[in-house]
Amino acid sequence: MSNNWIHKGKIVEQAPEGAFGFIYEIVNKTTGKRYIGRKYLATTKRKPLTKAQKAKGRTRRDVVRGESNWRSYQGSCKPLLADIKAIGKENFTFEILAFAETKGQINYLEMYYQFVHHALLDSNYYNDAIGSNKFSTIKDPEKILELIK
Repeated sequence: MSNNWIHKGKIVEQAPEGAFGFIYEIVNKTTGKRYIGRKYLATTKRKPLTKAQKAKGRTRRDVVRGESNWRSYQGSCKPLLADIKAIGKENFTFEILAFAETKGQINYLEMYYQFVHHALLDSNYYNDAIGSNKFSTIKDPEKILELIK
């Protein structure tokens, strides 16, 4: 799958030096509906110990690092992925809003962008969570918007 991502009007072939990940916005060009999320540029997996390693007394597993699937990534939101499958990737834009250098920066920026754009309250967003928190019980987003004005 080819690279999806645009940053400042250009296709991103390589992430900037020192970047840990990025904040992105995917836009459905037919409806205008959006999704704000984050993507880490690398993966970390723990490899199980072999019998020989255990026999030698090792107790810590090996850590294997590699590049994530960020180039072909299309989000993790099920309704968004269903729309991409239904109408085609060409009907969406994939924009990187910001790169960050640490996991903490990425997590903060994702929540910041979601809060600033009222991603949970605006029906023009696919988002149904901020960070790892689910807010599916929000019944009256207009009331919340009224309260924060």
